Amino acid sequence: MPATPSYAELLQHACEAQALSRDILQLTADFARSSHSTTRAGTAVLAHLATVATVSSHAVPAFAETAEIALSLPRSAGPTDRQHSENRMVIDHAAARACLRRSSDSLRDAAKELNDDLDIHRFFRPSPPQQSPTPPPPGPSGRHR
Repeated sequence: MPATPSYAELLQHACEAQALSRDILQLTADFARSSHSTTRAGTAVLAHLATVATVSSHAVPAFAETAEIALSLPRSAGPTDRQHSENRMVIDHAAARACLRRSSDSLRDAAKELNDDLDIHRFFRPSPPQQSPTPPPPGPSGRHR
């Protein structure tokens, strides 16, 4: 985090976290409505997506609080208040980043579940029926006129 955090930059973090959270919520809702969510692998994927939806939504207020504190820093009454505010800002920002890291980990786990399920389907995919070889076309006959 920069020594003099910009309110606008920190607020932008909150905006981006909110957009990410909204997209994750929509993805989770879409997956929950799909028939895939009822399979063994789908249930595991849905559990990971539910975690991502919850945890990513926690990043938004933590980033917003960080921005709010940055905005109030110039108005801090004294050095002790300023130090307390700066510490709170660092903690809130770190908490928001931790939420995004946990979200990323859960998304990775959901993708791994899907990939493992696809690998199983590929492995057990029925092979195409064997066709008997077609006889070669008749060649030139030995009799000529």
